[in-house]
Amino acid sequence: MPTKPIIAIYENGMVKTVDFLRNELKSVRTGRASPGLVENLSVDYYGSPTPLKSLATITVPEPAMIVIKPFDPESLKDIEKAIKNSDLSLAPMAEGKMVRLNIPPLSEERRKQIVHQVKQLGEKNKVSIRNIRRDANKQLDDELKNKTITEDDSKKGKSNVDDITKKYVDQIDEIVKAKSEEIMNS
Repeated sequence: MPTKPIIAIYENGMVKTVDFLRNELKSVRTGRASPGLVENLSVDYYGSPTPLKSLATITVPEPAMIVIKPFDPESLKDIEKAIKNSDLSLAPMAEGKMVRLNIPPLSEERRKQIVHQVKQLGEKNKVSIRNIRRDANKQLDDELKNKTITEDDSKKGKSNVDDITKKYVDQIDEIVKAKSEEIMNS
């Protein structure tokens, strides 16, 4: 197998890792309201865990408030329970056929804790990227052993994998830095 398809397969894994980090950071509290804060919250809906975005419309009418309007009014209590049981530290207020979430401002100490969590999440994703690099290099070594690629192709492929790895690790660093600044400045 030529090196380009091998590298493309593993690069795709790195892209997915960066996308995963972006999605995870949407649910990190920054002090201002965002639908991403609650949209992936798992709600026990008729016995099966369902993401909140599948059960309700989530809007942000004010910078410090989220309004959740369930499609099925019967699910209101389940949504309230899921929010209370989450690690968001928010108190849902049921009003008629909707739930309001007031987002209180974060203290300086809490901001620092959240930034620390964001950095840890970034490090976990960088480890995932490095594991993908290791797997790509192992496959290149296996291809070399099986004589399906030359030694020069293997070295060139490993160099390309290292360049791609650096690119995605740098992207993770930028994402984490931007999110940390957003948290500290909001």
